[in-house]
Amino acid sequence: MRELARVDNRKQKRGTAAIAATATPALGFIYALALGLVTSTSSYAAAQSVDSCITAIQKQKTGEFISLEKLNVAGKPFYEFEIKDSKGVEWEFMCDAKSGKITEMEREVSCVEDEAFKKNAKVTEKEAIDIALKAHPGNVQEVEYEIEENGDASFEFDIVNDKGAETKVEVNADNGKIIEVSKEAWEIGEEADEKR
Repeated sequence: MRELARVDNRKQKRGTAAIAATATPALGFIYALALGLVTSTSSYAAAQSVDSCITAIQKQKTGEFISLEKLNVAGKPFYEFEIKDSKGVEWEFMCDAKSGKITEMEREVSCVEDEAFKKNAKVTEKEAIDIALKAHPGNVQEVEYEIEENGDASFEFDIVNDKGAETKVEVNADNGKIIEVSKEAWEIGEEADEKR
């Protein structure tokens, strides 16, 4: 029988399990079960949409699943998956939680000095943080440096407000415009190198 998932006992964000191993259909159900989310038919349907997302991701990239977040983007539910491919490159996929369709794929880089990021960045990290915090006050908890599918560079900040709610704010590194805002519902897995 094929291994579906391995649950690490290391301490993770919100005390949940890390996502590891090769994902297969039915893995979404296992994630939801591990979180205690599968308690009704609607929870089972949500797990099925995670499976659809995993299948769609595997058609584009293979690798180790690092994290999974449930987000609200403009009132619509999405999953954000992060995977690391065999070359150690991290990829982020946005997947519509209702349809199971991939809506966005981004490549992460380690810093603003990465050539792919630097060649398209005119806004500094500090300027981008100021822009994000002006629109969504709080404390920056994580930062990611991303290359969009079209080659544009962007900063993604996880900002926690005074009520403990987390908002992801993505700022275009070329022009400083906010290009995406989402509210986090939950997260499985965590990347320590993105912490501030």
